[in-house]
Amino acid sequence: MTAKALMIQGTGSDVGKSVITAGLCRLARRRGLMVAPFKPQNMSNNAAACADGGEIGRAQALQAKAAGLEPHTDFNPVLLKPQSDRTSQVVVHGKAIDVLEAADYMAKRNQLLGAVLESFNRLAADYDFILVEGAGSPAEINLRDRDIANMGFARAAGVPVLLVGDIEKGGVIASVVGTKSVIDPDDAAMITGFAVNKFRGDPALFTAGVQEIEARTDWPCFGVIPWLDATARLPAEDAVTLTTPTKRNDGKIRIAAPMLSRIANFDDADPLLLEPNVDFQWIAPGKPIPRDIDVIILFGTKSTLGDLEFLRSQGWDHDIIAHARAGGHVLGICGGFQMLGDRIDDPNGTDGNVGGADGLGLLRIKTVMSDDKTVKPVTGRCSIAETPIAGYEIHTGKTSGRDLERPMLVLDGDLDGARSENSRIEGTYVHGLFTSDKFRAGWLERMRAGVSSTTAYDAAVEAALNSLADGLEAALDIDALFSRARQPGWSPGAAP
Repeated sequence: MTAKALMIQGTGSDVGKSVITAGLCRLARRRGLMVAPFKPQNMSNNAAACADGGEIGRAQALQAKAAGLEPHTDFNPVLLKPQSDRTSQVVVHGKAIDVLEAADYMAKRNQLLGAVLESFNRLAADYDFILVEGAGSPAEINLRDRDIANMGFARAAGVPVLLVGDIEKGGVIASVVGTKSVIDPDDAAMITGFAVNKFRGDPALFTAGVQEIEARTDWPCFGVIPWLDATARLPAEDAVTLTTPTKRNDGKIRIAAPMLSRIANFDDADPLLLEPNVDFQWIAPGKPIPRDIDVIILFGTKSTLGDLEFLRSQGWDHDIIAHARAGGHVLGICGGFQMLGDRIDDPNGTDGNVGGADGLGLLRIKTVMSDDKTVKPVTGRCSIAETPIAGYEIHTGKTSGRDLERPMLVLDGDLDGARSENSRIEGTYVHGLFTSDKFRAGWLERMRAGVSSTTAYDAAVEAALNSLADGLEAALDIDALFSRARQPGWSPGAAP
């Protein structure tokens, strides 16, 4: 079997490439195609654990779900996980291989094209359709000579491209036309057409705009996609989403989470955001944590010591400690769990800079960072309510201390996490806990009596994916678009 492939690139970041790719995966699956998602290079601290012990970007895990597949490391062969303003952990085929400064990675990234093509070729042999997501924009021509994420991949693999522009940002005509004007003509020839995303109002009002783009680029338009509400019900991909207005209502329980500078796997909050009885707030830097909060959650981070320092610079340490002393609940997940302890040491700079710092002192635990990284799906149960859980671990560090004797979870016979003597302070290494409906309902009830849950999270995500696919099918000429897919090795001069 040799798959046909189509690549979704954008005129910039956050134009909707990820969700469009997910929706197209669902549409391809509806058409009976064995479809797989693929992203050559991703940059995100939101990662998913694969069954083989590797990790990929969570956007590709969602796309896999849309395609009816479990996450696999071939879906995202190169993942960059920023851990400071200058450095990122480099993950190849699911395994962390190095920590590089941006300039060093830029100089070396073309060396990773072989790993990218290796994964792509395996998928091409096993599936009949591959939907590829680009990163950033092909118009970043200063990066083109070593590009493996956009046209560098498209040209090397021979995959035609759909270019997506975002009208919500403004200037969509200039962004699409400008992309063609600045990229190499041979790169431009790979683009088989364009689509306009996030249109509010009557698409007929943009007919003249579409005609202008078509006339100036000679690319056909496959459709104008409206603003689709389903996207807000899908798991978050990027930290940029945390800057959007958060859910506020008259919910019975108030939960707040500080927006750490290197926050990771914050989509752990997504099931709570869907709960009608939960008022969830992201606390932006420079803002205090409100005093009338019921629960504070510290989510994961790619740099625990760095974000512990950042947390203190915002004064959030005082807010969290005061909240705990007043009898409030605090939950730490992964890096947030480590911060709740007495001490964190990183003797080799595994998680950032070499050093150590006292934690918040709310749990009697200590953590030492190590080169070993745990990445695996897990199942188990809550140690208090006995409710089942399923999630995953992605972390470095070994944690010890007497509060581990009161674990938060029991995982396949192993103990995980810790609780304070009064059980109001809890921590765990397990991500994805709140996707387990019974656990989430029981946890909410423990946080405040009378508050539970009737939400079926997985069904809600499936419904959102189906709604997304319906919206794309109504807005795009899907048959014409899919007909532009080609087997690997295609070139613009080849016969259709």
